[in-house]
Amino acid sequence: MESLAPLDVTPLMLPLHKELMWCLRQLEESDWERPTVAGAWRVRDIVAHLLDGDLRKLSVYRDGHVLRMGGPAPDYVALTAMLNAFNDEWIRASKRLSPRLLIELVDDSGPRVAELLASLPPDGRSIFSVAWAGEEESANWMDAGREYTERWHHQMQVRSAVGMPMLLTPPWIHPLLDFSVRVLPVAYRQLQRAPGTAVMLEVDGPMAGHTWSLVREEGWTVMRGAHPSPTTVLRLSADSAWRIFYNALAPDRARELLTVEGDEALVAPFLRARSVMV
Repeated sequence: MESLAPLDVTPLMLPLHKELMWCLRQLEESDWERPTVAGAWRVRDIVAHLLDGDLRKLSVYRDGHVLRMGGPAPDYVALTAMLNAFNDEWIRASKRLSPRLLIELVDDSGPRVAELLASLPPDGRSIFSVAWAGEEESANWMDAGREYTERWHHQMQVRSAVGMPMLLTPPWIHPLLDFSVRVLPVAYRQLQRAPGTAVMLEVDGPMAGHTWSLVREEGWTVMRGAHPSPTTVLRLSADSAWRIFYNALAPDRARELLTVEGDEALVAPFLRARSVMV
């Protein structure tokens, strides 16, 4: 096993954007209103949300345009509620935009964000922390990882809705999962177990051989690699893994797709883990 070292995903941002643009340009007019795994959001709402994320990123990080909310910093619950309100407000307004215009705007904003992320010093302090990973302060490389997971999973929501091929091969899915598993110490932090307790996650399919281990010492720590004597082993496909981490599966369905060896009591926190603000 080895520690979860920083991972630079900035070279993937522009190729990921190009995959998105290919996808969007294949859509028929009726596809834009197809339902998705993202609750009430339709395909057009996912695309509008991606545009909103790009514009907010550029406004804050490039232009220094930060909304001053006043009062103390919100806790996780309040922050999630605030972001959901921002998202809902934008989605309602975006109904005025045509699919063609959404494509044009996203095609302009995506490369700008990719360039911005690549320009930031990787170890420099990010303006915003990655709260779902339990961080109160994050480095730019971690913030870039958050941006990668955000854009990847929303693109998969679109592809899943319209039946297009998913980006589940190692160049895409490995960094996605390597950042996603950083939520596991947060998901398990209320679970008290003896030091040495270990939960091993094995993702099969295109990701065969890729394994992470969550180990209990003073707290929970997630590491790359296989634990020599895990208490519990969780096995699932790459497609099931991203759907669990990004809130795209009902809990009972998620459990059906998971193969478990060992202590069943160590499964529930994994099924609740979300590598996104929800």
